[in-house]
Amino acid sequence: MADAPQEQSWLNRTVLGVGLTSLFSDWSHETATAILPAFLAAIGAGPAWLGAIEGIADGLSSFTKLAAGHYTDRLKRRKPLAVFGYAFTAFATASFAFATHTYHVLFGRVAAWLGRGLRSPAKKALLAADVPPHAYGRAFGFERLMDTVGAIAGPLTALWLLEATGHSYFLWTLLPGFVAVAIFWLLVRERPIATRPQRSFFLGLKALPPPFRRLLVGVGVFGAGDFSHTMLILYAARTLTPGHGATRAASIAVGLYTLHNVFYAGSAYLSGWLSDHVPNRKSVLAAGYALAGVTALLLCTGTHSLWLLAIIFILAGLYVGTEEALEDSLSAELVPKGQHGMAFGTLAAVNAVGDFLSSLLVGFLWSAFNVQTAFTTSAVLFFAGALLIFRLRPHS
Repeated sequence: MADAPQEQSWLNRTVLGVGLTSLFSDWSHETATAILPAFLAAIGAGPAWLGAIEGIADGLSSFTKLAAGHYTDRLKRRKPLAVFGYAFTAFATASFAFATHTYHVLFGRVAAWLGRGLRSPAKKALLAADVPPHAYGRAFGFERLMDTVGAIAGPLTALWLLEATGHSYFLWTLLPGFVAVAIFWLLVRERPIATRPQRSFFLGLKALPPPFRRLLVGVGVFGAGDFSHTMLILYAARTLTPGHGATRAASIAVGLYTLHNVFYAGSAYLSGWLSDHVPNRKSVLAAGYALAGVTALLLCTGTHSLWLLAIIFILAGLYVGTEEALEDSLSAELVPKGQHGMAFGTLAAVNAVGDFLSSLLVGFLWSAFNVQTAFTTSAVLFFAGALLIFRLRPHS
């Protein structure tokens, strides 16, 4: 990989288009997400409803990615499906402006996340099709970087909207949402791909290369310990409350999470760049997984030090950026272009199951035992995943 030819530029109109689309689309729905808890409280819904809405939407979205991945590999043109998914998400998110009952929000959120599920495999397949393999790391890292910039801009926009507008603030999400649709339609190119065999869903899964299936095992083991990073906010708030008070501790925790997102954005691109310049891309992903293990061990200390908490949040941001960029780019490298849709959809489903199990597992162990038991379990799974990825033989 280090000796790959460099004559074809990786930062082309498709990479730029996908990156900018991710920025504006994430800006749109993260603005709505930041406002959503307060809006639900205003219409009489509590934390249980918020958890149910997010859980149902995330679950359906992830398995929609699996089905969409299979379907997009059968299409002559993937781009219209991706454009439809972005437009559908934008409309569904804006529909919150007309919600008067909690079930309206549930339907809107589920619809928005189904749109995300439809577009994701097609988007990633289009990106991989227009990038030379030696630049997969930079291309997917750039997409994650831009997505995270949108995730930072969204909450900041939400703060302004809460001050400047009334109930119609959700309609403002249409603006960045449809900028995303326009950019994708105008900039992203559809590269012709060789004729693909028309397989059934299960035959399509079976046809995925053995090295990719082994990658999924490593991703799954790691994912079983990869708890939601909102738990970091809870961890920081609890450990800082005795010394700073509950209100001050909550504010510091949110500030630490913002720091986390900044390093997440930077590491997504830098780790992708690094993976394009080392002999084995898998080693960078394995290092990211190992860094997650170090982060979990530091969490086991139950520290009250603000400086150590800052280091923990920075490390968490670094490893999640590496994880997301490298899982995508390594998948693109291991799987033929004609199967990229199925590969990205399957990867998303494995990650979804991991996210669901890990948050339940870590939350249960934390509540039933203690912080040390919860995060030691995560650390073991993180290091096991790192070992599986490091031992992966891409060409076997």
